[in-house]
Amino acid sequence: MRDMSVPSRLPHAVGIGYKSRHYADLLADPGPVGWLEIHAENYMGDGGRPIAQLRALAERFPISVHGVGLSIGGERPLDRDHLNRLRHLCDWLDPASFSEHLAWSTHDTGYLNDLLPLPYTDATLARVGAHIGQVQDVLGRRMLLENPSTYLAFDETTMEEVDFLSELARRTGCGLLLDINNVFVSATNQGTDARAYIDAFPLSHVGEVHLGGHDADVDDTGRPLLIDSHGCAVVDPVWTLYRYTIAQSGPRPTLIEWDTDVPAFATLRAEAARADAILSPVTA
Repeated sequence: MRDMSVPSRLPHAVGIGYKSRHYADLLADPGPVGWLEIHAENYMGDGGRPIAQLRALAERFPISVHGVGLSIGGERPLDRDHLNRLRHLCDWLDPASFSEHLAWSTHDTGYLNDLLPLPYTDATLARVGAHIGQVQDVLGRRMLLENPSTYLAFDETTMEEVDFLSELARRTGCGLLLDINNVFVSATNQGTDARAYIDAFPLSHVGEVHLGGHDADVDDTGRPLLIDSHGCAVVDPVWTLYRYTIAQSGPRPTLIEWDTDVPAFATLRAEAARADAILSPVTA
C-alpha cells in the first residue's frame, strides 16, 4: 500500500511523453528532461520490447502513468479487467504518479475513441467520486484527475468546473492534474477568462501540470474554435498562462505532451528547455 497522502512523487522538473523512437536519445542525452510519462494502455502486456525498454528507462527516470481508458465519468461501472491490468502495471512499475481524465469514453458495451465532457451536477459528482474511490482502492495509491478541454456547455450543469474538481478532491482525497492547454482551449471556445480559471483553481491539490499544442479552426459562425490535438508546439499564450500559473502555485512537475505528428527528439528537448527556463527559477 502506497502513501495515499502524496499525490505525486515526481520531481519539480520537466518531463516528456515517452515515445519509443526517442529511446536511444533519452539514454544518450536527455538534456533538461527529468521524468517521463507513458500511457497506461500501451504497457498492459507481459513482455516484449516495450516492457523491456520501460524497465530500463524506469531505472533512470521517474515514470508517470497516464490512463486514457478507464472512462471515469461513464455511467456504467468501471471495467474490472481493465482496472486489474492497470493495477498489475502499477504494482511492478511503481510509478511516481498515476493520473486519469475527467471524461467518459464508454456507452453500453462499446468504447469510443475520444474523451467526452460531462455535465457538472450532483449526480455526476457522486458517480465520478465513487469511481475515483474505486480506482484508488484497487491501485492502493492516490490518483490525479485532469481537467478537460471542452467545446460546449451543458444546460443541466449546476456548478463551475473548478468547484466540481475542488469538491471531488475534498470527497475522495485525489490530487489534480492541471492541463494549461486545456484551460486555454476551453476558455477560448467558451469565451471565458483563462486567468480567472487559474485564480479559482485549487492549486494546492495540483500534483502535475501539462503543456501541449492545439489546432486552430473556426466554428459555423466564424468564431475561433481550438481543438486539443497534442500534435504541435505549445503556443505563446499557453506559455504565458503557464508562467502565470507557476507564479501562483510554486513549482510543479511539468509535462510536454506531443502525441501526434511526433517530432525529432531535439524539438521535444527544446520545448522541455523552454518550460525549464520558467520552472527552474521558481524551484531554486
